[in-house]
Amino acid sequence: MRKTIALLLTAVLALSLCACGGPSPAQAGGSSAPAAQSGGADSSASDYEVTDLLGRSVRIPAETSGYACIGPGALRLYCYIADDAQLVGVEEIERSGQDGRPYAMSIPDAAQQPLIGPGGPANAPDAELLFAAGPDVIFTCYTADVSAVDELQAKTGIPVVALSYGAGRLFDQSVYDSLSLIGRITGNEARAAVVVDYFEEIKNDLTARTAGVAEKPSVYLGCQSSRGSHGIESTTGDYAIFDTLNAVNVVKEAGISGYAMLDKEKLLEMDPEVIVIDAGGLSLLQEDYDADPEFYKALSAFKDGRVYLQMPFNYYTTNLEIALADAYYIGSVLYPEQFADVDPAEKFDELSAFFLGIDCYERIAAQYYGGFQRVVLGG
Repeated sequence: MRKTIALLLTAVLALSLCACGGPSPAQAGGSSAPAAQSGGADSSASDYEVTDLLGRSVRIPAETSGYACIGPGALRLYCYIADDAQLVGVEEIERSGQDGRPYAMSIPDAAQQPLIGPGGPANAPDAELLFAAGPDVIFTCYTADVSAVDELQAKTGIPVVALSYGAGRLFDQSVYDSLSLIGRITGNEARAAVVVDYFEEIKNDLTARTAGVAEKPSVYLGCQSSRGSHGIESTTGDYAIFDTLNAVNVVKEAGISGYAMLDKEKLLEMDPEVIVIDAGGLSLLQEDYDADPEFYKALSAFKDGRVYLQMPFNYYTTNLEIALADAYYIGSVLYPEQFADVDPAEKFDELSAFFLGIDCYERIAAQYYGGFQRVVLGG
């Protein structure tokens, strides 16, 4: 009900903005901008075709009112745009808990939803359960194999529309296209347009705050989650948050791109001024510190107390609102003057309220050591 009301409010707001030529909700300073009209029917009198993110042409019924979302991240993208009351069911992974996933927290009865399959990155969808649930459209992120998606559509007799998170960038056109596609099919095109615009406004805000800074501290991401939790060696050279913030990533500066398990001696050579720790690996970091404290004491960031905790955002693909909140927190750490007006906890709630209609910083923080903070090891 809460999300439905939010969808209706955004519809009214979007119409009034169109009439008045005013700013978007984000430009106007609103932190709770959810969405366009709730409801699922396309206004045309006949079926129509869309091109999904695998380049497939999919025929969509003129009127749709029930939806299923399968595979890593599909339900999250749906929840950013459409009404969870129109879901015909969810995967088992979505019913088994809400930890670390704000979109799951935004669905009040997720555990009681009908089962439409196992979910998870390694499990194929269950055509029989999907057919029994009877959605008008199935949104999927479970595979990039066109033949597998075509096979599921043939088995169920239900239109299957492939979505995508693209190349894993923080601001990715594939995500925008996926959101727009969900908006068109579910009758929430105005909401989708507002969300895409909001992403771009955030990107412009983050880059504008930092582009003109002359003295930038060097920074390193440690304990990056990648198919599980890892220690200080786990990092990446093209970390999207650092790139957006125009930060000096010592891994990229060393000519390393993509994900890497860095040799610890190499980290000593790089000796970044600031280290950001992904909270998913903090316990492993503590264990390694206890085993070899001298290594950490040799790093400038640990000596100077410039080690900070970000919230994990990769959980059944990227929680985009958490990643954006992390970007503002890291910005406040690297550029305190440029982000002096930002309270990271408040920004987290502002983002989750916009995307999902809920404030959830306290719940996420409670799951990860109390949230954004300076990391102190060894006592």
